[in-house]
Amino acid sequence: MRLALDCRYIQDHFPGIGRYTYELARHLPALAPESEFLLLTNPGASNTRFALDRIMNRDNVRAVPVPASPFLPRQQWAVRRAVSGYGAELYHSPYYLMPYALPCHMVATIHDLIPLRFPQSLARPRLAPLFNLLTRLCAWRAAHLIVDSDATRDDLVRERISTRDRMTRVHLGVDPQFSPQPTGEVTRYCEQARLTSPYLLYLGSNKPHKNLAALLRAWALVTESLRQEHTLVLAGHRDARYAEERVLVESLGVGESVRWLGSVPEHELPLLYAGAKGFVFPSLYEGFGLPILEAMACGTPVACARASSMPEIAEDAALLFDPAQEREIADALARLLSDAPLRRRLTERGLARAQAFTWERTAAETLAVYRRVARAST
Repeated sequence: MRLALDCRYIQDHFPGIGRYTYELARHLPALAPESEFLLLTNPGASNTRFALDRIMNRDNVRAVPVPASPFLPRQQWAVRRAVSGYGAELYHSPYYLMPYALPCHMVATIHDLIPLRFPQSLARPRLAPLFNLLTRLCAWRAAHLIVDSDATRDDLVRERISTRDRMTRVHLGVDPQFSPQPTGEVTRYCEQARLTSPYLLYLGSNKPHKNLAALLRAWALVTESLRQEHTLVLAGHRDARYAEERVLVESLGVGESVRWLGSVPEHELPLLYAGAKGFVFPSLYEGFGLPILEAMACGTPVACARASSMPEIAEDAALLFDPAQEREIADALARLLSDAPLRRRLTERGLARAQAFTWERTAAETLAVYRRVARAST
């Protein structure tokens, strides 16, 4: 079978989708040596965050140039020309934006419905109806959809975007770099990052659905003695459109116990996770919630929201709370910081839970979807 995997998102500054696509491109050829994999790339893109050259060394992999970004209308005929020219039997888009008229079977991945549920998180909120339209067009045109979680599949059914029988849930994987770190290296990292006191970590953006305002108000409800002994560290990309949290910190009077770390280089993340006394993830909505598993894989106890996909991913390996109840969040934070036996239990369960999520498994289950779609057409 000749399979076309659209790898242009690797090059177009989409780190989450890029990682997902890269891991599929890395593992699929080894799982199906009898198949030929056509990796669609944009020769005009400058971002080489993931090194595709190592993947290209395999005998059953070929780079296919598509000189168009997946965000441009001309991709509609550029991808068709490439797929037709190389005789692809199946095309997989790792995102809802895709060409809609190809001469082969099409599979698409829909990761979440955040733009539909939280349009204020979009760079241009008025484009939410367009997202809705294009997602429905993707679901209508694809022979089958892949989703990251049962929660996303339920959302697509609830919104009448697709039916359950036309979707397969394939969980994402955790990169092997996320693992318990040597104590000495963690200590050196914390000293260099000036993380001198025990800290509670949040890693993610500051978009509205991430629920940082509720986390900060909950932090203000934690006893003063705990706040004096610990720091709440907020790491990740900060979107300038959402500056309310910084004002809120000052109005709550907790500025001395909150540290804004900003974006952290990817190779430092395991040390940042491992150095934390606990990891908190208060998001209102996630298609998957990969930081939860990354923290668990590093041996860090986790408290996260009882919402959307997060209970599905965490199961009993995290302390769950209602993200709409600030007192409940505060109680969870206090327990995470003050209950050592609880932390030990969560660490043990988290390490075991994270081991179940590998990119090899993601690729194998994705390949099974390809084969089912191909068989259904014969």
